[in-house]
Amino acid sequence: MPATRLTTKRVEKPWGRRDLWPAFDSVPEGGAPVGEIWFEVPGAQDGSSEGPELLIKYLFTSDRLSVQVHPDDAGAQAKGYPRGKDEAWVILAADPHASIAIGTLNPMTKDELRAASLDGSIEQLLDWKSVKKDDSFYTAAGTVHAIGPGLTLVEVQQNVDLTYRLYDYGSDRELHLDDGVAASEPVPYVAPYKPHNLSDGRRILADCPKFVLERWTAAGVGTLRSDGRPIWLIPLSGGGTIGDEALEAGGVWLADAETPLALDEGIDMLVAYPHQGVIADIWPR
Repeated sequence: MPATRLTTKRVEKPWGRRDLWPAFDSVPEGGAPVGEIWFEVPGAQDGSSEGPELLIKYLFTSDRLSVQVHPDDAGAQAKGYPRGKDEAWVILAADPHASIAIGTLNPMTKDELRAASLDGSIEQLLDWKSVKKDDSFYTAAGTVHAIGPGLTLVEVQQNVDLTYRLYDYGSDRELHLDDGVAASEPVPYVAPYKPHNLSDGRRILADCPKFVLERWTAAGVGTLRSDGRPIWLIPLSGGGTIGDEALEAGGVWLADAETPLALDEGIDMLVAYPHQGVIADIWPR
């Protein structure tokens, strides 16, 4: 099948919300807050070695997420997982003063990181960055981070459900200090890639070892081309068609072959595919 619409899974989280993004139904009165919506390949075992390499999520925050870290491929595979977890965020909406912590203010030793996680001072030692709509960040495995309240964002990540919590503001949720400290690189964050525009209406947000993330805002009709890599399409607003199916916000499509594609005026869409290297002729106009 050249293009598949992925199924959605709502994930309840204590830091989630009941009023979600306009493309999604709100949580009914009395329902548990939803923090994440996952987009899964029908019938595939997500997070497994047989599953797709990437996973797409929407996140909705009303409170702080834990201070956490994800292992790289080698660290995850040593624990029996198929891959580690690089991830990228694209901010869709942000309350005033919303922020994300990425990296530490100064280099720390692993012993210092453990001690700061135990006594709670890690919260003040992180680099909390103010964020706004349309900001994007790529964070490699090993980056200590936390997401603040008041944010709606899309997360593109390597497909594995593996998070080590270092600190959770005094809650009773389990921490993973041994594994988390071992996986961490507690240093200041340096963006691995500078986003830039291409002449065909594409903006490359990240071209990093684990995946490429693009943003498309130009209308047109043509063929979505692949160099053998699967391609995820994530419409944020506007519409179009892929094959004979309508593209619309709130959905995610996975294409693995040459596929007819038409994008309407007003389209705003993220496009992701695994491995480094921009596909030059992905969308000829």
